[in-house]
Amino acid sequence: MNEVFVNELLTPEEMGRADALAGNVEALMDAAGRAVARAILQRYRPCRVLVLAGPGNNGGDGIVAARYLALEGWPVRVLGLADASFADVQRAELVIDALFGAGLKRDVAGKAMELLQAARRIVAVDVPSGLDGATGQVRGYAPQAELTVTFFRKKPGHVLYPGRGLCGEILLRQIGMPEWVLDEIKAQAWENTPALFTLPRRTAEGHKYTAGDVTVLAGSLPGAARLACAAARRAGAGMVTLAAETAAVLPEAGLILRTDSLEMLLQDKRRHTWVVGPGLGIATAGEALARLLAVGGKTILADADALTACTGAPEKLCGATVITPHSGEFTRVFGEIGADRLAATRRAAARCGAVVVLKGADTVIAAPDGRAAINTNAPPYLATGGTGDVLAGLTAALLAQGMTPFEAACAGVWVHGEAANKAGPGLLAEDLPERIPEVMAALA
Repeated sequence: MNEVFVNELLTPEEMGRADALAGNVEALMDAAGRAVARAILQRYRPCRVLVLAGPGNNGGDGIVAARYLALEGWPVRVLGLADASFADVQRAELVIDALFGAGLKRDVAGKAMELLQAARRIVAVDVPSGLDGATGQVRGYAPQAELTVTFFRKKPGHVLYPGRGLCGEILLRQIGMPEWVLDEIKAQAWENTPALFTLPRRTAEGHKYTAGDVTVLAGSLPGAARLACAAARRAGAGMVTLAAETAAVLPEAGLILRTDSLEMLLQDKRRHTWVVGPGLGIATAGEALARLLAVGGKTILADADALTACTGAPEKLCGATVITPHSGEFTRVFGEIGADRLAATRRAAARCGAVVVLKGADTVIAAPDGRAAINTNAPPYLATGGTGDVLAGLTAALLAQGMTPFEAACAGVWVHGEAANKAGPGLLAEDLPERIPEVMAALA
């Protein structure tokens, strides 16, 4: 029952199917309860423990955990919702929350909420009660756990906020569930990790044109486009062009500056990959996006102003390869995200036919065919101006080097987050490109 890293995410419904396929419920419950007890034994000193046990399998896991803790000499009580009192919970030094599982269909309120609110320290079985395992949203009320022990595979609710924060430390434990059940379930969601992608490698006989080209359109305020260019160059694109309105823009050495019109640039058939939107201006970005899409056959990453230019008209994005909206841009184009961030991103991808990267603390990447990944490695200090422009250039460079759109988006988001981790607190957007080669070299 050692912790292993696997990145498939199963919804509560899919996990229920896995349980049914595996059979042997008693053995799985025993292993799950033992895993909870072992996690507590490893992290806490002996103390008064109260198990709040619900009527389902979650409660059964809690009862088993109580038995194993008692065998180690810990003082343990098990109470159901009807029998537990506010005073019982207050007296306990540690509460094992085994009331409701991830597939809860109603809000937590009333006595259940009051009992959970009274707990001083909580270890949750599977999820904190009230947390929707499919969406990460709270059904009525969910407590803050110090530790959550889950089994076989994580659920989307473990990695989507606010659920990710409410779970505290998350331990994934294997309890003897056979791996073959995944072949039957055919999971379509993953935690975003390098297991989802293989970075491009240059060949010995390659040259700058075979390494991929990226053209970034810039407006009168080219700072955002320059950040995208810097990231694209550091991520391995052989040729990166900043297409600016004026030669007054002073690019760093090695960056190609062109002031030609879009029509002139399109005559160069080597220009396959384009970034349109960062700092371009809404009207200009909308016109440029429409022209690039009309030409056809281009790899297009649309961001920022190009997305705002499609407000209320997602059909204008059909033909783009990857789009990278933050929540505000997503809402302007596709409508309210709602409670299910994962489902909303999948719907948007299917609607416009592009890979959609819904940026945030829990960035969701979704492909038109339903595949999706949720990112977990981005630090909070990544939330600063210009970092989205870096992500756009980084992802475009991976596209230019031949990665598929879904893989390129997953890789771009993960490398972006890891570069921010290496830069550390106080990072500026312009710090990130310098960290990209280090992250990519470690993966290689």
